[in-house]
Amino acid sequence: MTTGSDRSDPMASRPSLADLSPAYFGLVMATGIVSLAASMMAHPNIARALFYLNIVQYAVLCLLYALRAWRYPRRFFGDMVEHLTGPGYFTAVAGTCILASQFLILDGNVAAGKALWLFAAILWLCLTYTIFTALTVRHNKPTLDKGISGSWLLAVVATQAISVSSALLAARIGQPYRLEFNLLALSMWLWGGMLYIWMMSLIFYRYVFFHFSPGDLAPPYWINMGAMAISTLAGSLLILNAPHAPFLTSLLPFLKGFTVFYWATGTWWIPMLVLLSIWRHGYERFPLRYDPLYWGAVFPLGMYAASTWQMNRAMELDFLFALPRAFFWIALTAWTITFYGMLRALIRGARPSRG
Repeated sequence: MTTGSDRSDPMASRPSLADLSPAYFGLVMATGIVSLAASMMAHPNIARALFYLNIVQYAVLCLLYALRAWRYPRRFFGDMVEHLTGPGYFTAVAGTCILASQFLILDGNVAAGKALWLFAAILWLCLTYTIFTALTVRHNKPTLDKGISGSWLLAVVATQAISVSSALLAARIGQPYRLEFNLLALSMWLWGGMLYIWMMSLIFYRYVFFHFSPGDLAPPYWINMGAMAISTLAGSLLILNAPHAPFLTSLLPFLKGFTVFYWATGTWWIPMLVLLSIWRHGYERFPLRYDPLYWGAVFPLGMYAASTWQMNRAMELDFLFALPRAFFWIALTAWTITFYGMLRALIRGARPSRG
């Protein structure tokens, strides 16, 4: 999609503000969860360095998104109501919640955590009902194989991110709001699980019964696993909060059963996604180059490490001790490689064009 000014601009073929990916807050999600996992695994220097970096990244992205909405409103809001790009905006909700969690856990700053939680909740309400209402009532709709991808599960991740940050706040504030935050965390956890079942059924149907090319296997398909990992994290936090909320205590068998169910489902996806990635880049020789969507593959790795660690803590599954530590290093390596690719892409894009 180009405008008259784009055609006359010699820089039009290079990355521009108009083309900023709606899913770029995946950078904040990935950096934040790797930071939190580092804190859980007793690597405080890594955790704090990534925390400070994430504050800067979040501020820059907020500014860029605001500028894009102001300068290119048709592109900004048009992407929001498209089947393939609209769900990417849910990364803003999840990224805000992850940063709120960093402030709560790493900095002990409840005021900042509350402010970010409130902003994320407002974003979640606006995006959820704008995107899904628009996709429902629009006249021209794509077929299932052209209109759905793993990025749709970002709506689940955003919902569960609200649950996680609500549970963390509930553990750090007193009455009269502790019970309310725990009830909200429980409600969002349940809704996120239901939403995953709806969406994953469609995505799996698209996997198996429609033609699948290497280009179709975009990095956000890793959210298949990441959505279950963050659901596991939210469930684990609800279990830990149960002693301070009687209604959670009465639901403990249910909470524990569904938390393990989510974790087992996420674990099942890992070998499948690895095999599909080998098929895509090894067998089909699909080029591996930086794309903002790759942050959607880094985030699930970090989330799996963090959620497994918290599940071990909540349910005393000590025999899984080594698993979250192994995945933390995998996630940190993936984050480093992707961050290096992003810097190279930014530097290449900043170079003056020849001629």
